Amino acid sequence: MTKTALITGITGQDGSYLAELLLGKGYEVIGLHRRSSTVTFERISHLADRLTLVAADLLDEASMIRVLRDHKPSEVYNLAAQSFVQTSFAQPTLTGEVTALGVTRLLDAILLVDPSIRFYQASSSEMFGKVLEVPQTEKTPFYPRSPYGVAKVYGHWITVNYRESYGMHASSGILFNHESPRRGLEFVTRKVSFSAAAIKLGIQKTVALGNLDAQRDWGFAADYVKAMWLMLQQDEPGDYVIATGVTNPVSELCRIAFDQVGLDWQDHVVIDERFMRPAEVDLLIGDPSKAKASLGWEPEVTFEELVRMMVDADLAALKSS
Repeated sequence: MTKTALITGITGQDGSYLAELLLGKGYEVIGLHRRSSTVTFERISHLADRLTLVAADLLDEASMIRVLRDHKPSEVYNLAAQSFVQTSFAQPTLTGEVTALGVTRLLDAILLVDPSIRFYQASSSEMFGKVLEVPQTEKTPFYPRSPYGVAKVYGHWITVNYRESYGMHASSGILFNHESPRRGLEFVTRKVSFSAAAIKLGIQKTVALGNLDAQRDWGFAADYVKAMWLMLQQDEPGDYVIATGVTNPVSELCRIAFDQVGLDWQDHVVIDERFMRPAEVDLLIGDPSKAKASLGWEPEVTFEELVRMMVDADLAALKSS
């Protein structure tokens, strides 16, 4: 019998990789997207004929109830969010409505339609914020440093609450930074990989960045979506840190990216105060021991391989444009 999965945020980086994974496993995949005047389907265009796309919104619980009733998924992956940290400072209320309360609306819709549906919530390492221990585990206290991080904490705890209150198979993946050639240009990894390629080709001369000392635990998005799927295959739901356990500063990201095109990053990177966060998160590094032991999950792509892959993809795209 064919399994059906619903993915919110299917047009995003993680949604596209998860859709590929599930289609490869024989799922019927329903993708939820917001209706807008300019719909961006680039990341899933190569899958379009194999997906069922439906318009609904995390701000509108009735639309989600309708989708659940119409398509009867056995698994729901909630990847939709206002997911850019910098934007959350400028739009804190919208971030809360989508990234926090949107989770409640979706969980409530599942509870009303079919509580046996297995649910995955995309939690975030940004919940740790001003970290209280290094490395961070499932038991590390949260100390979010942005409206996005605060909203993700709410989404995380409401998932735990529905699991414990109603016996739902609801799991959270506390995902540390995960990147790919499909990452949006507003994220620092893709900004750097694109700029290195563009500078190499003479399209631009410099790239402006914020805090070069901020350290992150960066992995490959296609590796991380495997962990999402594995969580929903377990007999019991739970929460898992998904990370590489290795941290690198933004300066090292720059060094590798520019090295891939034969340039010295220090000749092209400039510091711009506009890209400094009002409250910075300095050191994020996850301990994925539980995921490795319980899920059998391992990251496969190293940070250096990831950065070089992203630069090569941007070079190829710029050359063909």
